Amino acid sequence: MPAHDATTVADPDTRLYPGTALVTGGGSGLGFHIASALRAEGYPVVITGRNPGKLSAAAEALSAAPGPEVRYVVCDVSDPADVSALATTLAGSPVSVLVNNAGIGGPVKPLVDIDPAEWDEVIDINLRGVFLMCRAFAPAMQERGNGSILNIASVTGKRPLENRTPYAASKMAVIGLTTTLSFELGRHGVMVNSLSPGPVNSERMDQNFEREAALSGRSIDEVADAFVSRSALNRMVTMEEVARAAVAALSIPGLTGSDIDISGGMIA
Repeated sequence: MPAHDATTVADPDTRLYPGTALVTGGGSGLGFHIASALRAEGYPVVITGRNPGKLSAAAEALSAAPGPEVRYVVCDVSDPADVSALATTLAGSPVSVLVNNAGIGGPVKPLVDIDPAEWDEVIDINLRGVFLMCRAFAPAMQERGNGSILNIASVTGKRPLENRTPYAASKMAVIGLTTTLSFELGRHGVMVNSLSPGPVNSERMDQNFEREAALSGRSIDEVADAFVSRSALNRMVTMEEVARAAVAALSIPGLTGSDIDISGGMIA
C-alpha cells in the first residue's frame, strides 16, 4: 500500500466503516501515527490518553494537514467511570473504528522481583482497558451492524521475552480476547482483529533496552543488537509501518478473528 501524501485525504464515501475513528493512547508514539494514517483515509479522529498536554499538542499536530476533524478527550482506559464518560461524550459521533492502542511496558525484571502493584498496573491498562473500551463501544456497532475493533497486541505475547512477564501475559491475553470477541460480534457484522508489532523503533524501546542493559550488565548496544537479530529483516519496524499495517487490516472486508504480525519476521 503506497504511503499517503500528507495533503491528500481519501474520499470518505470509500471507507469500509463510515463514522469516526477512536484511538486510545493517541497522544504520542504508535497511537499518534495510527491516528494520522486513519485521518489520511478520511476518518474524523478522536484520540484519548491520560495527559491533556500531550493530547492537545498531538491534536494540533494532526490538524496541521488538511483533513477531517481531530478531537481529543482525556480518558484513563482502566477506569470504568472515565470510559463511560467517554462513551457519553461521543454519543453524537458514531465510532465505527476503535483502535485499542493504550498500553505501558511495565517493569523489566525477573518475575520473582515484581511487586503485585506493578503487575496490576500493566494488566489494568493493557488488558482491562481493552475490555472496558470494547464493552463501551461494541454495543452501538452491533446495533448499526457495522464496525471494526483493532487491538494492539505484541509479538511478545507469542514468544519468550525474559524479564517481561506482566507485559507478555497482558498481550497474550489481548490476543485471546480478540479471537473470542470476534465470534461474539461477527454475527452482528463487526470485525475484531489484533495487530502484533515486533520491536518498534521508538522511545519506549530505547527505555526497555536501557533497563535490560542495567539488569544484565551488558551495554545498551549489545542488548539492542541481540534483540533485533531475532528478526528476519535484522531491524526494528517503524511506527509508520505499524500505522500502515493498521490501516491495511481495517481495509480488508471479512477479516476478523486474526492476529497480524508486523515484526520484520520475528515470528517467522
